[in-house]
Formats: sequence, structure tokens, C-alpha cells
Amino acid sequence: MNRCRTAAHFVAAPPPAGWQEWLTQRLGRRPRRIGAWSELALYGAVQCLDLAGESTLPAGVALRVASLRGPMRAARACIEQSTSGLPMPFTFLQSQPSQLLAALSHYLDWQGDARLVVAREPAAVLALAQLEAGPSGVLLGWVEEEHQGHGMQTQWWRLVPE
Repeated sequence: MNRCRTAAHFVAAPPPAGWQEWLTQRLGRRPRRIGAWSELALYGAVQCLDLAGESTLPAGVALRVASLRGPMRAARACIEQSTSGLPMPFTFLQSQPSQLLAALSHYLDWQGDARLVVAREPAAVLALAQLEAGPSGVLLGWVEEEHQGHGMQTQWWRLVPE
């Protein structure tokens, strides 16, 4: 296992009021064509990088995002809209968890090894992320719209090699 130390850790469970406005201001524009789940992930990732003193995600970093369920609200909305008989709704893209990876790549000005993991156990995901860490470490996030009656949450770690 690659030995990593935590350079930054950010938790918003739930995110504070005004988090979407903060994200818009921080990015200089409102993220487009992504759903609330992806926006929440982007918010947490940017906050974590800020805490680590990084303005963008460095090359050589592995990006890992984990969730128990992914963008369930968008998936439900897509199913409801698809019964209308109209062409596939735009919401369909927001229901695809992989769209988050493209959004993170775009807004963090980064390209490289990115993966989405659907899992139940955060400790196992953390261990796997350390095994797969790139030469510049890993950015790992856990994002949920709602879990066991709790509201939205985003939690991120910036791990760097020791």
C-alpha cells in the first residue's frame, strides 16, 4: 500500500446555506448542465483543494469519488420525465454518475485517472484509493444527496505521498 498523509480534509454534512452561491463565486460562473449531486461534489472538492493550498488539481493525482447511491434525485426525475412520451429529457445526463467525473475534470482543470466507486464502506474505499494513488497522491470524495434520513453530505480528503 502506498503510504499517504492527509494534506486536507473537508466535511459538509449538511452543506451550509449559500453553498451553491459560494461555488459560483469561487468558480467565477455557475456550473452548467450538472445536477445537485455533482454540484455538491464539486463544492466539496474545491473546498478541500483550497484547504490543501492548491488552486487546481495537480497532474499525477488519482481522483476517486464514492457514493452509496449516486444522483438518485436526478434518476427519479428522469424516470418521471421519460413517461411523458417526449424525447429523452436533459435530466438523463444528470442521472449518470460518470458525468461528475467530466465536471470535476473541467472545473479543476485536470485530466488523468478518475473513477467512481459505488460502495457501502468508506474505510474500504479509502484503503483502495491509497493503493491506487498516483505519483502526486489522490483526491478522494464521498458524496450523498440523502442517506438514512440525513441530508446532503460531501466529504473530501487530499492525500499526498509520504
